[in-house]
Amino acid sequence: MATRPRKLRTISKSQARQIWLRAQRLDTAEPFGSGAEATLAAVEHLGYVQIDTINVIERCHHHILYSRIPAYERAHLRQAQALDKSVFEYWTHALSYIPARDIRFFLGDMKLHREKPEPWYASVSKKDMSKVMTLIRKGGALTIRDIDDDVLVEKDHAWASKKPSKRALQLAFYNGVLTVSERNGMLKSYELMERHFGWDTRPKPASETQRLDYLLDRALRTQGLISLDSACHLDAPSKPGLAARIASRMRKKELIPVALEGAEKVAHWAQPALLEEEHPPATAPVHILSPFDPLIIQRKRLELFFGYEHRFEAYVPKEKRVFGYFALPVLVGDEIAAVLDLKTDRAAGKLLIQQWTWIKPETQELKRQIEEELGRFERFQLAS
Repeated sequence: MATRPRKLRTISKSQARQIWLRAQRLDTAEPFGSGAEATLAAVEHLGYVQIDTINVIERCHHHILYSRIPAYERAHLRQAQALDKSVFEYWTHALSYIPARDIRFFLGDMKLHREKPEPWYASVSKKDMSKVMTLIRKGGALTIRDIDDDVLVEKDHAWASKKPSKRALQLAFYNGVLTVSERNGMLKSYELMERHFGWDTRPKPASETQRLDYLLDRALRTQGLISLDSACHLDAPSKPGLAARIASRMRKKELIPVALEGAEKVAHWAQPALLEEEHPPATAPVHILSPFDPLIIQRKRLELFFGYEHRFEAYVPKEKRVFGYFALPVLVGDEIAAVLDLKTDRAAGKLLIQQWTWIKPETQELKRQIEEELGRFERFQLAS
């Protein structure tokens, strides 16, 4: 006897937004508490926090944590990385802080990088690699500034260095031989991975099935309602394997298919219990979000759920910009209400509004709420 197919569950975009905001912990004022332990709790929940070099305002890793920890202090992230060693740096869809408890899910990528290094590192000679490794083994952690005897070369990329040792350090990092033991601004200290973590033996790498389950569980925890694209953001090679894991969980009734109202052709899934929970409209504090925030970085998903197309225009010619050089979406409740192009003038001790663009109709109350949050955001920007 044929099994009757389960009826497809349809939810509104408003419900979908509320689910996603809850999963991102942007629906309450202080979801992780305060103090240094809140930083680790946030990184462990989110799975990763993206690192970026742009500092028109505070760098995105600090900004992302501030958005979920009102009392966040930059020293807390340094403590987690350099002292507690509870987070580490590696590549997700971008360079990120990742919980140290999850490191075994990245050891396979490190091994693959050793076996098939990117062409970018073809210029690293055995001599360059031997030099940096000898210095670290004998003298401990070092930064690129500690190496002052390199024979300088011409840059072959705008982000490259004239010091050959820098690319050697980066290669050893992606190979999993070195780890970043500390950051001061964007200056990285490199250390032997085993010595940094105090390992006698390296953890056993996760199997491919375990890695795929990790990616799926991370997506479910931080997105609530997932699609194959959202679970594999900028990771196309993982899609076939993850699709198989989703199918396996559907057979076990651990996941059910969900249709998003108005976008039924885009397949989504959720855990059954999630859809039984009540998701009242978000009334959380206003959030001025980083363009690299997990809620914003997946542009297609953001547009699908919020009806808002974010534009990152730092690399767009000035005359073609719509929102401004470094536009920050402003989340009010479950809607993107405005976009602010901000710049921190640290010398003058103020936050500058370069451009204010309304996405929702402007009202006195809405502007008052955003201006109130701007004051708090300015204090965070200027805090040492």
